[in-house]
Amino acid sequence: MEGGADPEFFNSTGPLRGVKRDLYEGGIRVPMIAWWPGRVAAGSRSDHVSAFWDVLPTVCELAGVAAPEASDGISFLPELCGGKQAEHPHLYWEFTERGGKQAVRLDVMKNLESPMELYDLEKDLGETTDVSGAHPEIVAEIDAIMEREHEVNPDFPLFAREKK
Repeated sequence: MEGGADPEFFNSTGPLRGVKRDLYEGGIRVPMIAWWPGRVAAGSRSDHVSAFWDVLPTVCELAGVAAPEASDGISFLPELCGGKQAEHPHLYWEFTERGGKQAVRLDVMKNLESPMELYDLEKDLGETTDVSGAHPEIVAEIDAIMEREHEVNPDFPLFAREKK
């Protein structure tokens, strides 16, 4: 909906739920295309899960400089070149607009606090069936991650967490 665009008209998220500024897959899932003759195999494909904060460590590795220590990112250069690579134990997002939202991806499961919802992305990429009731242990684990990862910032309050 940025700039007045109509996401439904353009079908910009395809089968994914949500749009930009949502924490559903339609708001955060973005494909990446890489072209590097001789290093990235033509026509190759990867299902590696990464996030935008992985770009800086990747570019730093390419440039032969150390990535900032304060970064949560992991270089995905090995993945680009056909190797295996370290993966995040989880990915965490928060968005402070519209009352604040958080999301955590833990393996193929993703939880959103709006209120608590849990989706199995392997079986339900469109996030249509909340399975939180069937997996209270995963919801509890993800809730603990949300609590641990959130840093209180008076300029960007995440209302849902700061009310506790």
